[in-house]
Amino acid sequence: MKWYLFIICLLLSACSTLPKEIKDPPSNDISYTQASQNINNYKNAPVRWGGIIVDVENEQSFSLVQVLTYPLDSDGEPQTDKPNGGRFVFKTPEFLDPAVYTKNSEITVAGTLIGDIERAIGNKVMRMPLISATTIYRWPVYVYDSRYDGFGYGYGYNPYYGGYPYYWGSYYWPYASPYYRPAFRYR
Repeated sequence: MKWYLFIICLLLSACSTLPKEIKDPPSNDISYTQASQNINNYKNAPVRWGGIIVDVENEQSFSLVQVLTYPLDSDGEPQTDKPNGGRFVFKTPEFLDPAVYTKNSEITVAGTLIGDIERAIGNKVMRMPLISATTIYRWPVYVYDSRYDGFGYGYGYNPYYGGYPYYWGSYYWPYASPYYRPAFRYR
């Protein structure tokens, strides 16, 4: 019995895809508000911040990404239902494709606070904290699929399912499902 538990724990730990730096905050976790009030006191401190991507700029040897910051949950995922705290910029030597790192994507960054940088937002120039990123994690987008909306028993998608648990195969109601396509038509 102990071997089964060991194997199950091993398999479950293998399913974790979050990088350690994203899942676990630094030992002296500095919040965005602490750092933005006095950046010089926290220079070269490890940070883990996240939010929503606002802008991606690619230079010759590095990329700069501007992020609207949100508080993080226990796994490091931005909580976009809470109020935002401001903006920060992270720098990475990697090329970050703007088609992949799109605007409004959720992201969490772990790295070192190296100072601040000026960025224009409309006609206003603002100073934002600048992070040298060591780990970048783009959160996956979950899409709601209306085919699995609670009708039936959830054992996979059946294109002929009529939408009610008592009428499988659309035998009684051939057009009850928006996904039903008859193989032939009566003339």
